[in-house]
Amino acid sequence: MAAHDHYAVQEFIQRYWFHYDEGHLDVLRTFLADDCHLVSRTELGTHPFESFIASDNVGVEAAMAWTKDHREHSPYPLRHMALNVWVREERGDEVDVESYLFVTQVIEMKPSTLSSGLVHWTLRRVDGEYLVVSKDVVLDSIESAEFHTVDFVKDRMTKW
Repeated sequence: MAAHDHYAVQEFIQRYWFHYDEGHLDVLRTFLADDCHLVSRTELGTHPFESFIASDNVGVEAAMAWTKDHREHSPYPLRHMALNVWVREERGDEVDVESYLFVTQVIEMKPSTLSSGLVHWTLRRVDGEYLVVSKDVVLDSIESAEFHTVDFVKDRMTKW
């Protein structure tokens, strides 16, 4: 198996978010493996909108049903930006990727930050194209503090 094309991986993730933001759900469906597992939440699970944010869906049909409902009840324009995308590990036809997520919307005619967080991806190469096997979104919701005082950071660092 040839090494993974890191540029193609980054472009795939960028295209994923573009189609998500624009509501191209028929295209987005083609980005998911049939056995995909999509998860989203905040670090502590206590955000006031946690019920809107949180998901845990296995299989493309469940993942797309949640995605459709979530996108339809989200603002437009909405812009998800994958930043600091890097390949963590390669295994045969799969690749693990980490990225930051930065999300904006427009309020009072000005771009405004909606959210930020981390995304952990596993992509599988099938016939030269990548598919999402898993996508784990962890949105930031804790107040920023000095790095050494944040217990959650220590737990996060040992996981990834």
